[in-house]
Amino acid sequence: MSRALPKYNKRRVVFIGGAAAVALSGAVIAGSALAGTPDKSSDTSNARTLAASPGTITCPDVASQLPAIPATAKAEVDRNLTLLQTQIQEANKRLVDTVGQGGPNFVNNAILGPLKDKRVATINRIATAIGRTAAKPTGLDSLAPCALNASGTNTNTGSGTATGAASASATPSTAATQQQSTGSTGNAGSSAVGTITCPDVASKLPAIPASAQAEVARNLTLLQTQIDEANKRLQTTVGQGGPNFVQNAILGPLADKRKSTIDRIAIAIGRTSAKPTGLDSLAACTLTK
Repeated sequence: MSRALPKYNKRRVVFIGGAAAVALSGAVIAGSALAGTPDKSSDTSNARTLAASPGTITCPDVASQLPAIPATAKAEVDRNLTLLQTQIQEANKRLVDTVGQGGPNFVNNAILGPLKDKRVATINRIATAIGRTAAKPTGLDSLAPCALNASGTNTNTGSGTATGAASASATPSTAATQQQSTGSTGNAGSSAVGTITCPDVASKLPAIPASAQAEVARNLTLLQTQIDEANKRLQTTVGQGGPNFVQNAILGPLADKRKSTIDRIAIAIGRTSAKPTGLDSLAACTLTK
């Protein structure tokens, strides 16, 4: 018995040593495996780099190409201008989410094509809304196709924000609203002498060709400036002249200025479209007390 015990111990020692060796080998293998595992943060960084590289989608500006927007159509036009911007944002998100997918025509077939179809429908709704109470704008479909800007610079001008787009495109309507007002908001003492009000010109205009929009907007602004100046003169000349002073010294000259300005508006439109007639009747203004 006493001799067998050392043998047993020897075998036990060898077994333990073998187990230790196996354990050590396992640790080495595990360490090697861990050393070869890619860093997850590196993968995330690479993914972000790829996501930033596909560029952005740019679309023609619709708002700036619209004619004067009737008040009854403004809410619907604003809503659809906002939708145009949302469509661009969704297309840009899909552009990032599908990097590497499909063949060389994937972006055109899966993103730009469907985006164009959506924009055609939305732009048509805008034209229809305007056309219910004014001349329906034509040729806006040409603004539907968008393009991929591979540089990655975000220059989308599909519509801008609803508020900004509406104010940019509805400059004539804004000016018209101001013309219908007193034109001298904030002047102290205006209630004593009254204010000058003039007929709205912008709402009486037909569809304004794109080539004439800048000149028309400039002259509509000038009409408002003329009203403001006349109201200021009304304030600074209180008590001067006889009973016909306001008519002869303020309202008469204002009508002459407005007639010239309105004529320039009609001529600008008439260069590339039918020249509007009968606008001269809008030149005369009145004193409201």
